[in-house]
Amino acid sequence: MAHYSAHQQAAAGAVPAHFKDLFTSGRLGSAEQDNGNSRNNNNGRDDNNEQENRLNNANNNGQSEAECWVFGYGSLCWHPGFTFSKCITGYVRGFVRRFWQGNATHRGTEEKPGRVATLMKDKEGITWGCAYRVSGNTALEYLKQRECTLGGYATLEAKFFPRVASQDAPFSGEAVEVLVYVATPENQHWLGEAPLSEIAHQIATSRGPSGHNAEYLLRLAMFMHEEIPGVRDEHLFELERLVLDELYRQEIPMSSVMGRNPDRIRRDSHEDIRRQPSFEFTSRVPETKLRCLNI
Repeated sequence: MAHYSAHQQAAAGAVPAHFKDLFTSGRLGSAEQDNGNSRNNNNGRDDNNEQENRLNNANNNGQSEAECWVFGYGSLCWHPGFTFSKCITGYVRGFVRRFWQGNATHRGTEEKPGRVATLMKDKEGITWGCAYRVSGNTALEYLKQRECTLGGYATLEAKFFPRVASQDAPFSGEAVEVLVYVATPENQHWLGEAPLSEIAHQIATSRGPSGHNAEYLLRLAMFMHEEIPGVRDEHLFELERLVLDELYRQEIPMSSVMGRNPDRIRRDSHEDIRRQPSFEFTSRVPETKLRCLNI
């Protein structure tokens, strides 16, 4: 499995220059104006297990802020903690999700770090998650503190492919550039590869200021089961099974692990009917009718 090439890495906490430029001179991936439409806001609170979606008017005196997209594949899938205007499920190519990053600030302690997800380069890999559209620099500053300063992640760019094609720009089947937070072996919290049984034991027995480490993994698995049914993530789902077994073996009640339920995030809001995930954007293919043949 290949690691990141130097030219593909960004310094820890540094946002790629052209992403930063978006907030002064340009837009990324979306020419859509939300004037007159409802906007989903997700505001973080002191308790990282609690989140809130509110509907506000997107039209601010007729002005629209510059926007970009951020890809979430870990806790961002179920607890973004920042204000966003749209959430779309989909995937990035060339990466696999692995629980190889240590965590001593959210889901563990310095004495007993937990394990959280990162992305590792894999030429054949696909990682599913969701992309959030954000405006202004407030969300990026929050993410810099949460993911980079406290989590040890760096930033890179990737192409995001939507789960379902839509006429709602820019998601008409084409990829859009997104900002991704990843952990590399150079950061101080890196734990690296280990047998899944050891990783599961560590997750099942670790807790930090944001809650139990098992909640992080189980809610991520729940996101995959509920939002993207039919897609298999062998690493994640095997860890889910092992962690549940470990909790049962140690007689750790789920009520002490899961904390309070976060509010449900409205994803893929352009779709009234949930469709099975597909790598082919079939909604763009014209309907074909077959004639009956008498043979």
